[in-house]
Amino acid sequence: MNDIRLSQYSPQWLSLSQFSPAYKRLLLPISLAALIANETTRDVTVNTLADAFWAVSAYVAFTLAIYHYVSLLMNRESKIVNLYQSSRGYQVIFASILGALPGCGGAIIVTTQFVSGRVGFGAIVAVLTSTMGDAAFLLLASQPDTGLAVVALGVIVGCLSGWAVNAIHNDDFLRPRTQAFVNTFSCAAKAPASNIEKKAINLQGAFWKWLIVPATLVAFLGSFQVDVNALLSLPKMTIEWLGAILIIASMLLWSLTKEIKDYESTVAEDKKSVTSHPLQKAAQDTNFVTAWVIIAFMAFELTTYFGEIDLAFMLSGLGIWMPLMGLAIGLLPGCGPQILVTSLYIAGAAPLSAQLANAISNDGDALFPAIALAPKAALVATFYSAIPALFVGYGYYFLFEI
Repeated sequence: MNDIRLSQYSPQWLSLSQFSPAYKRLLLPISLAALIANETTRDVTVNTLADAFWAVSAYVAFTLAIYHYVSLLMNRESKIVNLYQSSRGYQVIFASILGALPGCGGAIIVTTQFVSGRVGFGAIVAVLTSTMGDAAFLLLASQPDTGLAVVALGVIVGCLSGWAVNAIHNDDFLRPRTQAFVNTFSCAAKAPASNIEKKAINLQGAFWKWLIVPATLVAFLGSFQVDVNALLSLPKMTIEWLGAILIIASMLLWSLTKEIKDYESTVAEDKKSVTSHPLQKAAQDTNFVTAWVIIAFMAFELTTYFGEIDLAFMLSGLGIWMPLMGLAIGLLPGCGPQILVTSLYIAGAAPLSAQLANAISNDGDALFPAIALAPKAALVATFYSAIPALFVGYGYYFLFEI
C-alpha cells in the first residue's frame, strides 16, 4: 500500500521503473563500468572499448549520417518503390536493390507491398536474400571494399533467386487473405511514451551531433596508424580512456530509450519517428549497432584473456562448419545476431565464407513484419534464401579458404 501511495505522489523523473527487470539494457553500461573498475580487467576493457568507439562507432555514425541525409533527399518510397510494379522481372530487380540498402526500410516496404498485392512472391524472396539489415552499416564502415562487394553480391544473388522463384510460383503464392495489418509495420513509429525515454533519445542525438566530426577525424587518423596522443601532446592512453568513457556514456543513453520485453525488442533496432532529424536517426542506429559490437568484442577479448584461448584459431579449426554456422545464425530474425557475426569477421575470428553465408541468409528486422503479416510466406521465403546462402558460403570456402 505504501508503495502505491508513493508512486502516486512521486514525480515521474524520480520513478525507479527504469531499473525494473524490463530495462535489461542497463546491464551493459553497468557491466562495462564494473570491468573498468576492476584492476584485472581494466586494461583489456579500456583498449577494447576504445577500439570499438574510434574504429567502429565513429565510422558507423558517419556512414549512417550520410545515409539518412541521402534518404531524406531522395524520398526513396515515392521515386523508386512505384517503379518496380510494372513487371515481374523489374519487381525482382528493384526489390533486390531496396533490400541491399543498409537498414530495415527497403525490405519492410517490399514485405508490406507483397501483402497488399502490389508485388509478387519473387520480390519478397529477392529482398530477403539481398538484405543485410544493420550489419551492412558495420561492414561498410569498417571494411568499405568488402562491404560494397558483399552488398553487390547480395543484389546479384537476390535477383537470381527472385527470378528462379518467379519461374516456379505465381505472384500470389502464400499471400494472406487478410490485409488488416499491412500498415502496422514500418521503420517509423510513434514517439516513446515516457519522458525519460524522450530525453534519452534527444540526448543521443545531441551526443553524436557534437562528436561525429571530431570522432571521425580521430578515427581517420587512427586508421593511418597516427598516434593521436603524441600528435596532440596528450598523456599516454588519453584517447583510449576518452573512447572508453564516451562509449559507456552512449550506451547509458541507449539503455534508457527502450524497454526489453521480448526477443524482437532485444535484437531489432529502435523504431524512429518519420519526422526525426537525420542525425537523430543516425544516433539511434549507431548506438544499437555499437551495443552488439561491444558484446562481440568484449566476449572475444575476455575469452582470450581469461581462458588464454585463441578464439580466432579455435573457430578456424571448425573449418567446413563455419559457413553453416553463419547461415544458421542468419535464419534468426533481427539484426543483433547478424551484427555479432559481422563483428567476429572484422575481429578475424570468423572467415569470409561465414560472413557471406550469413549476409545472404539473414533477413534483418524485415523478418518480424513478414512473420506477423504473412507467416507462411516468410517461412518459405527464408528457406529459399538459405539455399543460395549455402552455395555462396561453401562456394567461397572451397575456392579460396580450403
